[in-house]
Amino acid sequence: MDFNSNKPIYKQIIDYSFGQILTGMWAAGERVPSVRELSVQLSVNSHTVLKAYEFLQTEGIIVPKRGMGFYLTADALEHVNDVRRKEFFETSLKELFKEMRLLDIPIEEIVKRYKESED
Repeated sequence: MDFNSNKPIYKQIIDYSFGQILTGMWAAGERVPSVRELSVQLSVNSHTVLKAYEFLQTEGIIVPKRGMGFYLTADALEHVNDVRRKEFFETSLKELFKEMRLLDIPIEEIVKRYKESED
């Protein structure tokens, strides 16, 4: 965790969780670290991990199993990609468009460079 970052710790934990899922460290259907385990591992408050896990649960990425902990859903990877796409369109792309307007960069220039990057 980057405690000097402007990004809230719980969002960094969400990003960390996404990384674990995307790399296969946390596999679909398997148990993820408990709130306590992850808070110790990342040296953060357990309430902060719980807040991150609540987000992951709301997005359908993890589910609680009574007395057993949290488990990744079968389609967790798809949900992670959906969340990341949504964040891209609502945050990253919005900032990019703002910067393009400030620098007077036409969309055609971006499309051209995008196509060039595919080569």
